[in-house]
Amino acid sequence: MDKHSSFAVSNPHKVPLDTIQKLGLWMGIIGLMILTLATFNIHAEPKNVFAIVSIVLMLVGAIIYGRQTYIKSAPGIKNNHVWFKTLTNRGVIGWFLGVILTLFYVLLYWFPKYLGLGIEGAENTGLIVMFDGLSQFFKGQPASQWFVYGTLYTLAIVSLGIKFMYKYRHNRYQLIRTVVVMACQLFLAYLIPEILEGLNTERPYFAKDIKNIWPLNYYFFESWHLDNMVNGGTLGMFYLVVGIFMFAVFTPIITYFVGKRWYCSWVCGCGGLAETAGDPFRHLSSKKLSAWKLERWLIHSVMVFIFVVTVAVLYGYFTGKGDVFGLSIYEYFSKPYGFLIGAMFSGVIGVGFYPMLGSRVWCRFGCPLAGYMGIIQRFKSRFRITTNGGQCISCGNCSTYCEQGIDVRAYAQKGENIVRASCVGCGICSAVCPRGVLKLENGPEKGRINPTDVLLGNDVDLMDLVNKR
Repeated sequence: MDKHSSFAVSNPHKVPLDTIQKLGLWMGIIGLMILTLATFNIHAEPKNVFAIVSIVLMLVGAIIYGRQTYIKSAPGIKNNHVWFKTLTNRGVIGWFLGVILTLFYVLLYWFPKYLGLGIEGAENTGLIVMFDGLSQFFKGQPASQWFVYGTLYTLAIVSLGIKFMYKYRHNRYQLIRTVVVMACQLFLAYLIPEILEGLNTERPYFAKDIKNIWPLNYYFFESWHLDNMVNGGTLGMFYLVVGIFMFAVFTPIITYFVGKRWYCSWVCGCGGLAETAGDPFRHLSSKKLSAWKLERWLIHSVMVFIFVVTVAVLYGYFTGKGDVFGLSIYEYFSKPYGFLIGAMFSGVIGVGFYPMLGSRVWCRFGCPLAGYMGIIQRFKSRFRITTNGGQCISCGNCSTYCEQGIDVRAYAQKGENIVRASCVGCGICSAVCPRGVLKLENGPEKGRINPTDVLLGNDVDLMDLVNKR
C-alpha cells in the first residue's frame, strides 16, 4: 500500500504532488516567469512568439495540473487541506500573492508606464510590448494596458475554469455554468469587442464589454460614451437601445424568474473570475453578522450613488448645463466614482485581496448591479434554495464554502428556504452538501419565504400546519 494512503474518510495528511502535477505546475510557473521577466525589460526574441508561448504554457499547465489532481478522485467535491495550506489559509504565500496582485492593479490603473506603456507616442516596452503582435492581429494597433489585462483576465478564467470543471465534474450544474461563463468572457468580453474595435478605426469605439450592463457599466450614460454610440452609426444605436433594454426590461424580468444567478454566476466577468481563479479562496469570506450589516450598507450605498451620478451626468448632457464652479458634472461625480469604486474597490480590493478576504468581495459589498438585482431577488422573484432539514447533519460545508458569507447551515438546520438578496446562485453549497439537503429551485412565489414552517419546540401545532398544506 502507498505510504501516503489513509483509511480515514478525510485524509488528515497532505499528499505530495506527483510527477504529472509537478509538470503542470512548472509549465504554468515558466509561462508566468516569461511575463514577469518581460515586466523588467528582460525579453526573449521574438517577443510576440514568446508571448504566445507563455500563454500556452499557463493554459496547458493549468489543464494538466487540474486533471491530474482531480481525475482519479471519487465522486464529490474535495476541498481537502484548504485551511492548512499557506496559500489558502492567509499564510505567507497567500499574503505574498495578495501583495503581488494588488501591486499589479495599482500599476495597471495609475502607473501603466511601469508595465511598459508607451507615453505620448513612444513605443511600448516591458510587459505590454509582449502583446503588441496579438493586439496588431486583432485590431491593427499596439497593445494598451487594458488589452494586456483583458488577455490575462480571459486566460485566467479559461485555464482555471477548466481546472474548476475537473474538480466539479460530477456536478452537471457546475459544468454547464462554467462553460457558459468561460464562453461569455472569451467571446463577449474579449474576442468580439477587440475585433469590432479593429473594424471601426474611423470612429471612436464604445462596446468595450458587450455583456456589461448599467449600473455595473457605470460609464454607459456618460457624455463621451453616449456621443460615441450616437456617432457610431447603426451598430452604435443598436448598442444604445440594447443597453437600455437590458437594464430596464430584460434584467428585472429574468431576475424575477431565475434570480440574479443568471448574470452573477453565469455571465459576469467579475463573477467568472471569482468562480474560477477565486475558487480556492471562497471559504475565506466572512460569515460574521457585522460583515452582513456592512454588506447591506455598502452595496446599497454604491448603488444609490451610481444612480445619482447617472442622473447628474444625464442632466448635464441634455441641458447643456454641464459646468458647476468651473468643473463639469462628470468631474464632480463620475471621476471620483471611477477611482474609488471602479478601480480601488472592484480591482485593487475586489481581486487583489482574494487570498485575504475571499473571492466575492466586490460582488458582495460593492457591485451596483448585484444590489439592483438583489432587491428584485429578495422581494419579487421565483428563485429560492430549498432545504430538507430532516437530512441535515450540521457538517457546515455549505456555510464554509459560501463565498457570499451566508450562514447556509442555519437555514438548512431549520428546513427554511434560503431567500437572500446577496445569494448569487453559484450552487456550491448544494454541491458540497454530503446529504443532498440543498436544491436551487424556481417555483411559485407563494410559500417561497417560509420561516413559519420551522418547528421549534411546541410553538407550532404540527397537525394544523399539515392540514393547511
